[in-house]
Amino acid sequence: MRILITNDDGVYSPGIAALAQAATEFGEVRIVAPDVEMSSAGHSISSSRPLTVKKTPIGSMDAWRVNGTPADCVGLGVFTWDNNVDVVLSGINLGPNLGNAMWHSGTLAGAKQAALLGLRGIAFSVPTPEGKHPDFEVLKPWVKSVLDLLIGIPELRLVNVNLPVGRPKGIRWTCQSVRHYDGKVVQAKDPAGRAIYWYTVVPIEGAEEQSDLYAVQHGMVSMTPLRLDLTDHEQLARAKSLEQIRFA
Repeated sequence: MRILITNDDGVYSPGIAALAQAATEFGEVRIVAPDVEMSSAGHSISSSRPLTVKKTPIGSMDAWRVNGTPADCVGLGVFTWDNNVDVVLSGINLGPNLGNAMWHSGTLAGAKQAALLGLRGIAFSVPTPEGKHPDFEVLKPWVKSVLDLLIGIPELRLVNVNLPVGRPKGIRWTCQSVRHYDGKVVQAKDPAGRAIYWYTVVPIEGAEEQSDLYAVQHGMVSMTPLRLDLTDHEQLARAKSLEQIRFA
């Protein structure tokens, strides 16, 4: 099995090294990741400029850095590996990608790009309270357990995995939390006195019990199966029904 690994924290992040080390038990691993941090890049791609790929030593691992986004890295990684990749792993992100954060997550975009290419994609993230790095030695056995489970279910094409702070209590299947949050803009000044702005979010509702956010808050590993189809099929059927009534 060929396993391509990317992230949005950059090729030198300790999270990507931990994920690659865990993945080596399941197949041949290659890292293709951004040369700088691309957090919250979403699913952007570099369509107006060329990309470069440079070999980057990370221990004994086969690693390359790209001057692009996570989605760029997956596209290039698959192409330069003879279009012969079985699964793409993205992460382990330094910071959670839960609930509404999925919409702008560069980490999840790496896994989504794999799904768009007809491959399997799995994204991994973990909270970093107070900016501290997680204990990846504690988390790696749990990452291996998740990979052992998910790789064995080929029907799962896209999965978002979030690890909790500290030693997990277990693993849980979850749905995406869709609670609302306050998109808050905080104004400040730079050293020259010019106005600058920080964009942040503050949850305004509690997490649903079956959601990814609730699971991680309670010390569980969250696994959320996703799909690329954003169509609201229930509302589509309703709209078609109303249209039939209107034009009957």
